[in-house]
Amino acid sequence: MPTLRINKENENLIHFLTITVIEWIDIFTKPEYCKIITDSLKFCRENKGLILYGYVIMPNHIHLLVGARGSFNLSQIISDFKKHTTREILKTLKKITEGIF
Repeated sequence: MPTLRINKENENLIHFLTITVIEWIDIFTKPEYCKIITDSLKFCRENKGLILYGYVIMPNHIHLLVGARGSFNLSQIISDFKKHTTREILKTLKKITEGIF
């Protein structure tokens, strides 16, 4: 996923973002992956200054309508969100695939 680029003067305005999965793989079809996404969004709201106006989790991408409170940096919040959710989804995938093979 490319790095989010937001101009400084637009940093805390409302943004519509689409976050995609590499090669548009349908990963968000299992509840455990959707829970990782929703838990991460909740954490960002409570701890990182994310203002979440709405979101939709599709099978292979996520739509977010977001902003940032006060001096928080939306670019950094989204970067942290993407890093954390990627790491958690990969851990969960690894656990599942180890059980299969």
